[in-house]
Amino acid sequence: MTGSPTTIPRIDLNSDLGEGFGRWSLGDDDSMLAVVSSANVACGFHAGDPLTMWRTVRGAVAHGVTVGAHVGYRDLAGFGRRALDVPSDELRADVVYQLGALRAVAAAEGTRLRYVKPHGALYNTSATDERVAEDVAAAVAAVDPTLVLLGLPGSVALAAGAQAGLATATEAFADRAYTPSGTLVPRGEPGAVLDDAEEVAARTLRLVVSGLVTAVDGTDVPVRADSVCVHGDTPGAVAMARRVRSLLAEEGVALRSFVEDA
Repeated sequence: MTGSPTTIPRIDLNSDLGEGFGRWSLGDDDSMLAVVSSANVACGFHAGDPLTMWRTVRGAVAHGVTVGAHVGYRDLAGFGRRALDVPSDELRADVVYQLGALRAVAAAEGTRLRYVKPHGALYNTSATDERVAEDVAAAVAAVDPTLVLLGLPGSVALAAGAQAGLATATEAFADRAYTPSGTLVPRGEPGAVLDDAEEVAARTLRLVVSGLVTAVDGTDVPVRADSVCVHGDTPGAVAMARRVRSLLAEEGVALRSFVEDA
């Protein structure tokens, strides 16, 4: 899905949005929706609620942003970042439930759900755990086999998605540090989250154009991505996303939702 040297480079920018809950707000979704091309909308389990989901989807439609489901473990207290041992039947049901809720909200706003990106611990676990990956893929395929599964390049999650008959797309992270093996530095470690807008923009441009990112030990790691994530809850997230988009535009990189190639 990523552009080749013979075509105009293009990339999708996505962000995790709709992660407020009740009276609690997180990030500036309205501003971020004016920057990104895809929105990973929280579905009420790790964050979000019906009204927040509806407002986020409405904003996405207004800005012409593609809507994706950000499904997670049922863990509001832990923001979905705690690894949970959930039985297969329960996990599949939880994913189906979340997809069903967001599909209904999207339909109410005259659009449709196009892709799925697991959140937090579910994202990380499904990247390496075959059982969890197969459960997520099976649930997505059962709801809508035309949905695209977004995940880490070379992950078990994407392999399971392809096996289930789903189109898949690869993701990189603009604001996260990488290990020499191409995985993300755990959030609890120093330097795991990047917050310098110029650094993040330069890293993103290099990744898009050359397929390389500098790891924490200074080595170059190959990372091919169809979409790049700027987390909505990162400090200065909107300014960072704006700088990323601006630099990409300056260098002739087109912003385009990855689902257009699916």
